[in-house]
Amino acid sequence: MHIVILTLSFSLPGCGSLKEKRGRMGGLHARFGNNPSVAVCESGERDRHDASEWTFVVVGLSKREVESQCSQIEDKIERTVDGRVMNVVREFI
Repeated sequence: MHIVILTLSFSLPGCGSLKEKRGRMGGLHARFGNNPSVAVCESGERDRHDASEWTFVVVGLSKREVESQCSQIEDKIERTVDGRVMNVVREFI
C-alpha cells in the first residue's frame, strides 16, 4: 500500500470574506471527499480571507496509482478553483 500527503497552498487575491472564500474554493471537500481512496480537509489559513491551504491523503495499491490520483486532483483544482496555487507538496509515506 502507498500513501501520499498532498498539500496545496492558495492565494485568493481580492477575497474579502470567509463566505466569498468558501465560494471561490468551490467545495473541494464535497468534490474529492466522495472518493474512498482520498481524504481531504482545509488544513491551514482557515481564518484568512486571501489564502487557503488544503491537504489530501491519497491511498493506493501502487506508487503509480497514487501519483496519478494526485495529478488528477492538481489538474482539476487548476481548472476549477478561483485562485492561484502557490505551492504544492507531495509527501510519500
